[in-house]
Amino acid sequence: MNLWYYPGCTLKTRAKNAEDSAIVSMAALGIDMVELPRWNCCGTVHSLAGDDLIHHIAPVRDLIRVKEQGGSKVATICSFCYNTLRRADILMRGDAEKRGTINSFMDEEPDYNGEVDVVHLLQVLRDDIGWKAISEKVKLPLEGLKVASYYGCTLLRPAEVAIDNVEKPTVMQDLLRALGATVIEFPFATECCGSYQIVGNVGFALEAAKNILTSALRRGAEAVVLTCPMCDYNLGLAHRELKRQRGDLPDIPTLYFSQLLAIALGLDTEVCHFNLNYIDPQPLLQSKGLIVEGVKVGE
Repeated sequence: MNLWYYPGCTLKTRAKNAEDSAIVSMAALGIDMVELPRWNCCGTVHSLAGDDLIHHIAPVRDLIRVKEQGGSKVATICSFCYNTLRRADILMRGDAEKRGTINSFMDEEPDYNGEVDVVHLLQVLRDDIGWKAISEKVKLPLEGLKVASYYGCTLLRPAEVAIDNVEKPTVMQDLLRALGATVIEFPFATECCGSYQIVGNVGFALEAAKNILTSALRRGAEAVVLTCPMCDYNLGLAHRELKRQRGDLPDIPTLYFSQLLAIALGLDTEVCHFNLNYIDPQPLLQSKGLIVEGVKVGE
């Protein structure tokens, strides 16, 4: 089975640890992720201004790329890309006047009228493959690994784009349990990490991210599992700041769900690119017998 795939910018650079581990894992599960030709940056953030239609052209063009290939569904890994593409699609489906204006801007492109379903890879794992089928493919169960699932904002807000129950999502916990991990529930699973406030209001963003990490630590989590490169960055900076303030703080690495999926499926851990993780997860994974020999972080 082939699945059209929109990577976005960060997964081609700083977050290749998310992309490569996902592509190889999905192939092992019987789904070939086919990268869209001629994709462009989605714009990262959905514009909330009612009259700011020009910023919706970028994500709509990506949806047109899917349509041109004869596809009716496109998957993302990055939750920001998912949110931006999904909300652009909802806008084009639901507002005829704005749809007409946006299509008229792109006079050299085919019109887009909402022909493509935008999904996140977690939805594909849940709805198209299923937890039972995934668990049957596990070769190296993540036994003894205590993980906290962190969703952040963009997979669940606003409600019309949510991939799961907005208040009590379970999709990531269900995946991790299927892989054999011990899931630690914690109250900050859907709190904002500070997002782009890290640019203009560093103190606020770091405080938000530190609250997430300390909450997970207090409940016994050994790692935080996520989907978003922005969250990964903010939590990484917050961890560094916490270590500076409290030298006795234990490391709590962040991992993409796709990295743990690749490990559990028994795939070559080179696809996990652990050197790109902000907090080195290898000592933890080695202590659990999940990897044998790590790579030097920073190489």
